Amino acid sequence: MVDRVCLGAVTGPHGVRGQVKVRPFTENPDDVAAYGPVEDESGDRRFELQVTGRHKDGVIVRVDGVADRDAAEALRGTRFYVARSVLPEPSDGEYYHADLIGLAVVATDGRQLGRVTAMHDFGAGDLIEYVGADGRSQMLPFTEAVVPEVDLAGGRLLVDPPEGLLD
Repeated sequence: MVDRVCLGAVTGPHGVRGQVKVRPFTENPDDVAAYGPVEDESGDRRFELQVTGRHKDGVIVRVDGVADRDAAEALRGTRFYVARSVLPEPSDGEYYHADLIGLAVVATDGRQLGRVTAMHDFGAGDLIEYVGADGRSQMLPFTEAVVPEVDLAGGRLLVDPPEGLLD
C-alpha cells in the first residue's frame, strides 16, 4: 500500500481572485479539502484548501496564499496528496485506486496478463488499465464479474474477462 494518496489535480484557474478548478479523485468531490493540509507531488509545498463551489468536471477551490489569476495559473497540473493515515479505511469490496496500481493482472486460467498502470472513470464506471509483457495497454471493466478477486496482500487482481474481450 502507498504512503500518500492523490486527492485531485488542478486543471486551471477560476476567475481572477486566485481560485482554481480541481478534478477530484475522491468519491465525494468536496473531500479534496476534507483531510487537512495537502501537499504537492514532491512533498515540498503544503496547501490549505477550501471548496467554494462546483463546476462541470469537479470543484472550485480556494488555496490559502493564492490571491490572483497568475498565481492560480501557476498551480495548473499540481496534484494534491495527503498521508494515507488520515484517510478512512475502505469498506469491504472498496479500494483506493492507488492501492491497485502496480498489481499483477492474472486471468482465471493462470495467464499473466500484465500490471495495473491506471484506473479510469469516464462516466460509465471504473476501468482498469494494464500493460502486458508486449507493452500494449489494455482496459477491463472493474466490476465484480470481470474482477472476481482483489488480493492486495498477494499483489494481484484475478480477472475473468468475457470471451473475446482480450482478443
